[in-house]
Amino acid sequence: MPAISRQTIEEVRSRMDILDVVSDFVSLKRAGNQYKALSPFTNEKTPSFYVVPSKGIFKDFSSGKGGDAITFVMEHEGMSYPEAIRYLAKKYGIEIKEEAGTLTDETTQERESLFIVMNFAKNYFHDLLFRHEEGIAVGLSYFRERGFTDTTIEKFELGYSLDAWNHFEEHALKNGFSREILEKAGLIVPREGKSGYDRFRGRVIFPVHNLSGKVIAFGARILKQDADKQQPKYINSPETEIYKKSQVLYGLFQARNEIRKQDFCYLVEGYTDVLSLHQAGIENVVASSGTALTEEQIRLIRRFTNNITVLFDGDEAGVRAALRGIDMILRGDLNVRVVLLPDGEDPDSFARKNSTTVLRQFLSENSQDFITFKVNLYREEAQRDPIKKAQAIREIVTSIAVMPDPVKRSVYIKETCRHLDVSENVLLTELNKILIQERRKKQERLAEPEVEPVPSVAVSDTFIERTQALAIQQLQERETIRLLVNYAEAQYEDEYGKHQVKENILQEIEGVTFSNPLYREIIELYRKAAETDEAIDSYYLLNNGSEEVKKLVAELLTVRYSISTHWRDKYHIYIPHESEELSGVTLKNILSLKFWLLQEMIESNITAWKKTETEKPHDLVAIDTYMTVHDQLKLAQREIADALGIVVQR
Repeated sequence: MPAISRQTIEEVRSRMDILDVVSDFVSLKRAGNQYKALSPFTNEKTPSFYVVPSKGIFKDFSSGKGGDAITFVMEHEGMSYPEAIRYLAKKYGIEIKEEAGTLTDETTQERESLFIVMNFAKNYFHDLLFRHEEGIAVGLSYFRERGFTDTTIEKFELGYSLDAWNHFEEHALKNGFSREILEKAGLIVPREGKSGYDRFRGRVIFPVHNLSGKVIAFGARILKQDADKQQPKYINSPETEIYKKSQVLYGLFQARNEIRKQDFCYLVEGYTDVLSLHQAGIENVVASSGTALTEEQIRLIRRFTNNITVLFDGDEAGVRAALRGIDMILRGDLNVRVVLLPDGEDPDSFARKNSTTVLRQFLSENSQDFITFKVNLYREEAQRDPIKKAQAIREIVTSIAVMPDPVKRSVYIKETCRHLDVSENVLLTELNKILIQERRKKQERLAEPEVEPVPSVAVSDTFIERTQALAIQQLQERETIRLLVNYAEAQYEDEYGKHQVKENILQEIEGVTFSNPLYREIIELYRKAAETDEAIDSYYLLNNGSEEVKKLVAELLTVRYSISTHWRDKYHIYIPHESEELSGVTLKNILSLKFWLLQEMIESNITAWKKTETEKPHDLVAIDTYMTVHDQLKLAQREIADALGIVVQR
């Protein structure tokens, strides 16, 4: 596969905007000079994902991931470096120029091939819908009968697959695709001893996109009236390297901006539900694509909004589905509302029968919080039967119990009291019983199996001290790296003249070997650059460092907490930034680093000294040498301690 030219890569780097790129996938909120959000990589409750536009980086403290816009796309979408470059080039309208060379990583090649063949299939199905006689007569006619316009068809890139055993397979093979990649993509179904057949033959096609807009799977609906009754009405792509159905929501690519704008999302079940609502002007809608709602899908919605309204059919099956889904959404810490459609209607049919105005009005007037929904569901039976009322109360309290937020639980308990005329103490008692039971179950799941006790090993005080000293030393090494990453080229002035942070640090730690390999790697980069008078900054490290270096640099560039502007503007309290005190900050770091390096040397010397006294008690020359070294090291450490204003044991 041809490699992307250096020119294209540099143009992408010069044009990409970290805030613009990340905002396509995550809803960000300003926090001073940075932006923050819930982690898109983990299921967290408190925002620990930061974007720093001025430095072009992101840092996720929850997962440890960090880097520039390219790294973010790679991590979030599971793309290779070339895939991420191609995605960003397309986003910014940059022509991709290629040069001789090939990708060597097999996994990268396979993923890239899957994306390419899925895009090829999407274009093939879409072209058949408008250009082939069967596609027009069968597929396009179906979409027209459902009331879908060309705008909707183009927006969702709908298509049609001919009712032939291997028409697509033959077409793809002629265009250079291997049968192996067609099978891996789930586009053809292999048969033992025979050629395969097209998986989606004789069906209309609904492409499934990932958040970056790439087609990763297909849903397909059969149309033939005399079709084999054993054939399912809908079939979907099997899971592949690029498609995990539990982690995908149909229509999210098309809906994400409107969800962010409206700050809430409608959740429906099927493909045509999404299409009809979009066409009716309601674009903040996604579907679980006929599969049971999953925790991953809920977390996906939560990246864009905390508010979700679930639309369900008004029949008994729709009600049961509503009850199943509500608790899972509440457990995901989303604010959930429910709209039950009239009996016999689904979102698709109801949207097609009503104008946009009527549809919006109905959704607004019939939206209920989950307490009201459950109370209304059980009200009639509960009023006539005390047993039914007790069951209704337990059902509602069970739902409240799954909510992670105790404040929300308290509010909904009060709402339930008001609706059902029940004492708050009764509900709180029931709630606490459920919470205690769940806590016990969780503890049982987490309990480790019993193992035979391992004899304890005596650990000397010296070893403990050395371990602590080494840990603190590495913290000081990290602080040295942080200063270099943030202020390498910065200058400051003191009583001895002007200094550059980088030159001062490198000069003061000349001959020092950092204990942490990652920190050592970065120091060596700065040292080599200094020898050739090259300038290394954070941008260079983010682009040329190893993956571990990139993550560390992104973390060191990100400030999680900042002083409120109100302190200076409103209360006139001035707290200088460390960039204004580089002289003191740099000196303190260098002295602290040397202090703990000396501590490590002292502990090493003591260990060797004690070993010699035990094994060679008559070697007085060696013992005297250890004593002399100890005194010299302690003297040097005390001098540094005096400069730092700390007290050490003599």
